[in-house]
Amino acid sequence: MSDATYKKIEVIGTAKESFAKAVAGAVEEASQSLHGLNWFEVTEMRGRIDNGKVVQYQVSLKLGLKLD
Repeated sequence: MSDATYKKIEVIGTAKESFAKAVAGAVEEASQSLHGLNWFEVTEMRGRIDNGKVVQYQVSLKLGLKLD
C-alpha cells in the first residue's frame, strides 16, 4: 500500500430544510466538478432568520480529496 497525499477545500452549503440537507447538497454539488472526494468536516453551522422563523440553514464544510 502506497502513501497518499490529500487536499482540503472549503465550501459553504445552504438549504431551506435542514443542516443535513445543506451538507448533502454541498457534497453533491462539489462532486460534480471534483473527483476523489473522500470525507467532509463540518466547521461551522449557522442560519438565516426572517420574521422570527428559520428560513435557511448554512454549513461551512472542509472536503478532503486524494490527489492523483
